[in-house]
Amino acid sequence: MRVVCVVAVLAVANLVNNRLVRGPLAYVLPCVVATAVLLLIARRDGLTRADLGLDAAGLRRGARWAPYLAGAVLAGYLLLLAVPAGREVFQDARAAGLTGGQLLGSVLVRVPVGTVLLEETAFRGVLWAMVRRRWGTAWATAASSLLFGLWHVLPSRGLNRSNAAVGTAFGGGPADVAVTVAVAVAVTAAAGVVLCELRRRSGSLLAPAALHWAVNGFGYALAWAAPRWWPAG
Repeated sequence: MRVVCVVAVLAVANLVNNRLVRGPLAYVLPCVVATAVLLLIARRDGLTRADLGLDAAGLRRGARWAPYLAGAVLAGYLLLLAVPAGREVFQDARAAGLTGGQLLGSVLVRVPVGTVLLEETAFRGVLWAMVRRRWGTAWATAASSLLFGLWHVLPSRGLNRSNAAVGTAFGGGPADVAVTVAVAVAVTAAAGVVLCELRRRSGSLLAPAALHWAVNGFGYALAWAAPRWWPAG
């Protein structure tokens, strides 16, 4: 029943964030509230900080992983930018029109305190630990990753319009949007498997959180910078 409660909290948070919230920073509050509710459910379920990857030893391990993970993401992005054809990936309307202050708010507040806090606590923290304790690691990773993919159904519906590379690859018609959403769900579910495995291997929630922040945060920053400094080839 508590697993069902976690899924219900996530469903409500997903609808609020994608249907009701307006403004890049406004959605941080529901993310923080949902995170607090999920941690309360985890406590009622008897999960410890170690179960969630939030104990002192786990955080120390995660802190050792974090710079390598962030550095690898940044290096990959810069290699992509070095290829003129790859710069289309960074032509994203969601970041290109931001002011410098809005960009900093997104990278330093919206992404870490909103997106990463909620999603990592939910999918690699509470949900993964609850399912793992009941049915084992394989089921925990499968369930968490599938729900992580489905979590991205609503936010991926506008990708054809906002991202040039996605629009070029899939088109912009109604049928193309459906294909884009299906691909986005599959890709994010696969990413969820990677993040769960990172959580398992590191014993820390901080390690997948660092990777998650790097992918989103550096992605926002470079999508903002690319049209200004590296025009598409």
